[in-house]
Amino acid sequence: MFEEYPEILSVEEACELLRIGRSNLYDLLGANKLKAFRNGRIWRIPKQAVKDYILEQARMNKG
Repeated sequence: MFEEYPEILSVEEACELLRIGRSNLYDLLGANKLKAFRNGRIWRIPKQAVKDYILEQARMNKG
């Protein structure tokens, strides 16, 4: 699933991977729960950050 996406994701691509809406993604970015950077006004999200977020959430829900 992750292989078809580039190493640096757009907001739209990150939403697709996480299966969440844009406002939820911006909430995660604003709370620093998902590591990313801005290039001007545009957010760029490393694919590894999405993987790390998913694994962290799985650990929290398991415990």
